[in-house]
Amino acid sequence: MSRISPYGTWSSPITAAEVAAAGGGPQWLDVVGDEVWWAEARPGEQGRVELVRAVPGGTEDVLGAPWNVRNRLHEYGGRPWAVASGVVVFTHWADQRVYAQSETGVVPLTPDPPEPQGVRYGDLRAGRPGEVWAVRERSAGPRPSDVERELVAIALSGGAERVLAASHRFLTVPKLSPDGRHAAWFGWDHPAMPWDGTELCVAPVAEDGSFGPHRVLAGGADVAVCQVEWETPSALLALLDPDGWWNLHRVGLDGSVVNVAPVERELGGPLWKPGSRWFAPLGGGRHAVLASGRLAVLDEADGSVTPLAGDLTAWSSTAFAALGDAVVGVAGGPAREAAVVRVSPGGAVTDLTPQPELPSAFLPVPQERVFSTPDGEIVPVVLYPPRNPEFAAPDGERPPLLVDVHGGPTGQHLPMLDLEIAYFTSRGIGVAAVNYGGSTGFGRAYRERLREQWGVVDVADCVAVAEALVAAGLADGARLGIRGGSAGGFTAAASLTTTKTYRAGTVMYPVLDLAGWTGTEGETHDFESRYLDGLIGPLPATRQRYLERSPLANTGSLAGPVLFQQGLEDRICPPEQADRFVAELAGRGIPYAYQRFAGEQHGFRLAETIVAALEAELSFYGQVFGFDTPGVARLELSR
Repeated sequence: MSRISPYGTWSSPITAAEVAAAGGGPQWLDVVGDEVWWAEARPGEQGRVELVRAVPGGTEDVLGAPWNVRNRLHEYGGRPWAVASGVVVFTHWADQRVYAQSETGVVPLTPDPPEPQGVRYGDLRAGRPGEVWAVRERSAGPRPSDVERELVAIALSGGAERVLAASHRFLTVPKLSPDGRHAAWFGWDHPAMPWDGTELCVAPVAEDGSFGPHRVLAGGADVAVCQVEWETPSALLALLDPDGWWNLHRVGLDGSVVNVAPVERELGGPLWKPGSRWFAPLGGGRHAVLASGRLAVLDEADGSVTPLAGDLTAWSSTAFAALGDAVVGVAGGPAREAAVVRVSPGGAVTDLTPQPELPSAFLPVPQERVFSTPDGEIVPVVLYPPRNPEFAAPDGERPPLLVDVHGGPTGQHLPMLDLEIAYFTSRGIGVAAVNYGGSTGFGRAYRERLREQWGVVDVADCVAVAEALVAAGLADGARLGIRGGSAGGFTAAASLTTTKTYRAGTVMYPVLDLAGWTGTEGETHDFESRYLDGLIGPLPATRQRYLERSPLANTGSLAGPVLFQQGLEDRICPPEQADRFVAELAGRGIPYAYQRFAGEQHGFRLAETIVAALEAELSFYGQVFGFDTPGVARLELSR
């Protein structure tokens, strides 16, 4: 029989340590011969990323400590490993150099940079025989936006790198045609982001391996390419969105562009990490595709896009490949954590990494819902109600609710098990994961609802969802919180400083000072230094808008207590932004706390950080919403 206890006070077997253990996991998967390999983040090893391969009965580490298979390309990282001419090649986090595994051990292929991490490589791919191709990124000045990028060939035998091309400010690694006569890549320039507009380029490859002048085959200012693969020596397959949806197109060297299966569905996504994939050819005119995070098979014969393995509702675009006529990748679902899986042509799922033992009765059941804003716009939501078989709330009590804001803001919440969310729901706190205007997965028009409206549309959509859940009796209107990291941290902070909907909020590694964050003189990195041209407006014409929407400029109207969490090595949303906001709060009488984590960059990777941050957040809500949090150390709040 369930015990009667207020929401938020329920004890749960889902601990912060278990959440931390699940916080790493597999990424950057590919097929090597007939084996499945991937990179695996390990929070318990100081966030180190190991290269792993599946072997009969389990897995095997390929490199071992201290190697850390990760890079800083665009700061978010690009594909960090490849097998070229039978040699394992990878980037190492500590110095950002490219290394190769040899019979005598691991040897560097690129020179020691003149300054720590001053040269970075990413999006590794096998090139011509004896070479690995990569995007090289070099610091060219004192400002974060002083960066130069080139496509380079790195010889597996060592020696100087060879520059292949430098067509755009931002580039993806070139891919060699089956006959070796052409190379294809795509690129873009400021102020565009890769989901705004990119250009698909092709260049002839000479006998000595040099590239001739490139041609633009597809894409443009309002068309985004997010993946390209060679199909034949004279044709490419590419994901483009000229009709407002990322669909699969066949692009000929003669300039022809044909949508092979027009559908009003997103078969691609935002290219935050070069080397991501959303489709994999299966042969015979059939292609595995990721349709808004779900696996499907596109058949050119009838233009159909048929779902496959429906229990897997969240596939990773950094870990997706074909293995013969099967599909392998990293996927999760409403009742299972993300794991490496193999899906047969008939849809049978085989786990290549074991599913952990989880207390299934304590896990929330995600509900896909759609709400409407006052002006009639729809807002998709994944709702996670409280669930714990051992407890029930007193009659008439409504649960506290956290509005969870994804990052990007081009992210997307998918209906899947997330132990971080379960940590709260199993204790009696509901979570609403909102796909506000600007989210991907719903077409370009929905994504562009946020154009020059960041801090307005996202805030209003989240408010509309929170208020609708209160009106439906599913949440306590006096105990609403909002939480988010990165771009989600901005929306959380903007919501707390421009509305009175929320009682409290958790703001993680956020953007808080728009004018200070953006532009060539700003604090952020080059990749996003012009992002706000589209999200807020071009400078200097809209400078007042930057000031008005900055949470830092509105600290005096903060609606309630706030918890800040920040990595001290974050180069995307640097700690100086949170430092300035917190300094404004001192002495104002509003409770707040500020956790600063050494050794962390953008997002938390160390097990001890994840535990400390999550337990502090629970204690914070308990103090603000008025419930006890047994087993969790009390977070000290300042005023």
